[in-house]
Amino acid sequence: MNAPRKWDDLAPRIISGAAMAAGGLFLVWMGGIWFAALAVVCAGLMVWELAAMTDQARPDEAKILGLVAAVALAIVLYTGNPYFTPLLLVPPLLIAVRPERPMKIEATVYAVMIMLASYGLVAFREGYGMLWLLWLVLVVVITDIAGYFAGRILGGPKFWPAVSPKKTWSGTVAGWIFAAIVGFVFLKISTAGIDLLWISSVLAFASQMGDIAESAIKRRAGVKDSSNLIPGHGGLMDRFDGLLGAALFMLLVAQLTPVPVVRF
Repeated sequence: MNAPRKWDDLAPRIISGAAMAAGGLFLVWMGGIWFAALAVVCAGLMVWELAAMTDQARPDEAKILGLVAAVALAIVLYTGNPYFTPLLLVPPLLIAVRPERPMKIEATVYAVMIMLASYGLVAFREGYGMLWLLWLVLVVVITDIAGYFAGRILGGPKFWPAVSPKKTWSGTVAGWIFAAIVGFVFLKISTAGIDLLWISSVLAFASQMGDIAESAIKRRAGVKDSSNLIPGHGGLMDRFDGLLGAALFMLLVAQLTPVPVVRF
């Protein structure tokens, strides 16, 4: 009786996941204004989801914050003027300054993550090329897929039951292993160096921490999904939480060490 329930979300996850992956990878390949537009829309929707689930009594305010986030990111991306970059902090500041707002600290910090990661993904695509971003996205996707199947097939001890009761150590470690395999494939088809193997696994861990962070917020807010936008997946935050963690990790890496140009 338990087997059907274990896999009952698989079909909608595959269908909606495939559609998102196809559309997302196409826009990654297109780059420029197309990928920037995707980032703007996703940032606005994720800030809306975040604001709505952390303060469920003010849905209209959540919509306004989502719109502000999209407009702020659009201005920063389309002007290309570094003096406009502080606009990325406007949505988190609007969350932080309202008196007696529920989950103010968590919502503010995660809003900063959303804005910086959304901006950073576009900047990374433009600054380092499509191949690096393709690698990043594939590591995040494979980490999630490997964790899903390994966790359900192998089971075992929970990774952090107080925060994410479904995540297991088997799924977590499987994510690291398969991320390294993605790195190995890119070693064979590109000019990337051998360090890509361990960097891929660390990137997988950063992705999983992004997932954990969102799980903690949802658990405290008392919601299962960030929204119901995507069949079988919940909301955008539920799908892109790992990408946020991975993007922030790569932004940090890019600040600490030169990122080489990589080609096929």
